[in-house]
Amino acid sequence: MSAHNLESAIAWLAEQRGAMQTALADLVDIDSNSHDKAGTDRVADAMRGWLLADDIEATHHADPAEGDVLLARLPGIDASQAPVVLMGHRDTVFPTGTVLQRPWRVEGDRGYGPGVSDMKSGLVLQCFVLMALRRMAPLPFPVLGLFTADEEIGSQRGRVAIEAHARGARAAFNAEPGRVSGNLVTSRKGGANFVVDVTGRAAHAGMNHADGASAIETLARKIQALHALTDYDAGITANVGLVSGGMSSNTVAPSAQGKLDVRFCTLEQRETLFARIREIVAEPGVPGTEATVTQTSEFLPLEPKWSEELLTRYQASAAQIGFAVEGEFTGGCSDAGFTASLGIPTLCGVGPVGAKAHTDQEYCCLDTLVPRAQALLGTIAGLA
Repeated sequence: MSAHNLESAIAWLAEQRGAMQTALADLVDIDSNSHDKAGTDRVADAMRGWLLADDIEATHHADPAEGDVLLARLPGIDASQAPVVLMGHRDTVFPTGTVLQRPWRVEGDRGYGPGVSDMKSGLVLQCFVLMALRRMAPLPFPVLGLFTADEEIGSQRGRVAIEAHARGARAAFNAEPGRVSGNLVTSRKGGANFVVDVTGRAAHAGMNHADGASAIETLARKIQALHALTDYDAGITANVGLVSGGMSSNTVAPSAQGKLDVRFCTLEQRETLFARIREIVAEPGVPGTEATVTQTSEFLPLEPKWSEELLTRYQASAAQIGFAVEGEFTGGCSDAGFTASLGIPTLCGVGPVGAKAHTDQEYCCLDTLVPRAQALLGTIAGLA
């Protein structure tokens, strides 16, 4: 691939600021809460429209539950070569109707609106990178756009799609927002949610207390043991953030439930932590009570070893464009952990810079739309 080939595609991107901003406004003004399938599918339809208009193959794979998967594909010279995967999620945390209350707006060099940085600006960036790649001679390998719709609620369907389509890829780039520092994300915690259910035996708390078996007491003991798994130095946290149970204050509780969130930094930690959770729940509690644990969701970690080489390549590409960038750790989870845990070199946070995600002050730095797209384009081209 000639340098001129890449330079002309980078020059094309340099002229796309207005088009990228218009595209971002279009996506922000679509309500797309994770449970709003019609909304997440409308986002897919808008993206598919842009790609098809640019002669890029884009297919809408229906899912009856939480939202469809949008797949875009640029063929390489050799279709058997492992692809590069460009990832993003189309859902937001904001309830349907939010767009009516606070639609897209621009103040200075910032764009505002629900999901503007997390991660509709990243979706726009990925589409324009695909368009720029189409303006170059084909790379030796295919490039796959993989856009899911349930990341904000745990990626249960998204993980299936990612593991099906990305397995064996040569690299994956997840366009979560760039950090407010401008940095990429090169390391993320994994996380999981569990439900601990305890059954006991009801009794009148005054007349025959001894006949009861308190599920709440057993749960309380287990919460203490679960919280003791927290190890800040190792980056492990355990938090029972929701509890419920009992019938009334004068009844020994026949049932109780706790919802547990755990975070970890490595797959090795995950195995040890999950085993300890199962052990704690299985340990005897108040006689007459029984506890079970059910895992309800999980994100896998992005370990630094899977991002180091791509970071170096991205830094070289960014330097050519004219900005410096470092890698950064975050305790938050993302789909990048699924590709990294498949052994795929993975970079996260390659989207435009943004901040205050999941709040009504969320914003995107619009002047980063073009340079971040150009840097990613150069990184992908360099893999050839």
